[in-house]
Amino acid sequence: MKKFNISVILPTYNEADTIGDLVLKIKDLYPGFEVIVVNDGSTDNTAEAAKNAGADVYSHPYNIGNGAAIKSGIRVASGDILVFMDGDGQHDPSDIAGLLKFMPDYDMVVGARSMKGQASLGRALGIKVYNWLASYVAKFHVQDLTSGFRAVKSKIARSFIYLLPNTYSYPTTLTLSVLRNGWSLKYVPIEIRARSAGESNIKILKDGVRFFMIITKICTLYSPLRIFLPVSFVLFVLGLSNYIHTLLTQGRFTNMSALLFTTSIIIFMMGLISEQVCQMRYERREGDRSITEKKEL
Repeated sequence: MKKFNISVILPTYNEADTIGDLVLKIKDLYPGFEVIVVNDGSTDNTAEAAKNAGADVYSHPYNIGNGAAIKSGIRVASGDILVFMDGDGQHDPSDIAGLLKFMPDYDMVVGARSMKGQASLGRALGIKVYNWLASYVAKFHVQDLTSGFRAVKSKIARSFIYLLPNTYSYPTTLTLSVLRNGWSLKYVPIEIRARSAGESNIKILKDGVRFFMIITKICTLYSPLRIFLPVSFVLFVLGLSNYIHTLLTQGRFTNMSALLFTTSIIIFMMGLISEQVCQMRYERREGDRSITEKKEL
């Protein structure tokens, strides 16, 4: 069986108090792994602490974002399989083995947190709603849409790097992109630790809107009818309900009913066109990829 090279990528911002011990633990548990710490413009000595612990450090000149740090890590990593985990000490390095146990049978393995692992009840409920929405979009039971602890084949991560945002919502984009492109995904239960210092930078309302927009964007990119069809159906039902009401109360067909019916049909036709464009774009991309692979052979 082929032996795979593993790269562990740790995006960090002002994690000097935790990153050194985390790198040492990873090095101790997995001596042959490449450990890359992406210092996203920290104002403390995060880079020095990581370097002293034995990590390969790549630094941004200023703070760009967690997703940008992940993208930099993907670009510089040399491993066949990439492991992403937070640099704040919440993820247990011993759980990496649990993810890699299912590689390369699966294309991506994600550590799924329990409800009690969330910072608050409100955030847990919010994540549950987005998990449900993502499950609808992907036609797959998404257990933890925003988990940053995952292992993925490097060729897959690199193929989606242009889609990943610079913010904390990169796990959402990567998960949906993997599922909608037909790659395999497995969830493995994990427990996360409390942050040893500071607090999470993710805000349920502000970042929740961002997660919703990303889910919608990925859905319209890969399966537009999953968005257009429900909207069209709702408008049609509203138009039909309004027509029945006005027919019974006024005995006529109103302009509002006509507007709702017309809008419903237009949105449905836009969905069909978008679906065809999406399919042609995907087939062209797959064709270009096949040509590239043949040239490499």
